[in-house]
Amino acid sequence: MKTPSLWMIAAVCFVAPASVAHARSAYDGSWDLVFVTQTGSCDPSYNFTVNVSDGVVTHPNLVKFEGYVANSGSVHASVTVHDKFASGTGRLFETSGRGRWKGRAGGARCSGYWTAQRN
Repeated sequence: MKTPSLWMIAAVCFVAPASVAHARSAYDGSWDLVFVTQTGSCDPSYNFTVNVSDGVVTHPNLVKFEGYVANSGSVHASVTVHDKFASGTGRLFETSGRGRWKGRAGGARCSGYWTAQRN
């Protein structure tokens, strides 16, 4: 069974929970993300845009999303939507980034990689 909303979750997951705000980040701005499923029954790919501000990653339509980008460019994120969860890690560079993600929707599990391009 395809799980399109898991992509939303995974997409936003490209960064781990942040409990403190970070100072202005070299990675601040808008980033286009592409998530590709390598294992599991999720859609083959999903695209969306996130914003990084002071190192904190946000998406305007996801309430339970937590993410941050460290000064080194290391990215951690997680997102929960109803019974769906995804998390990911990776690295941003000056104009691009990449990493891995994994998630679940009910009993289904998926994983893959993500890439990012700065807008």
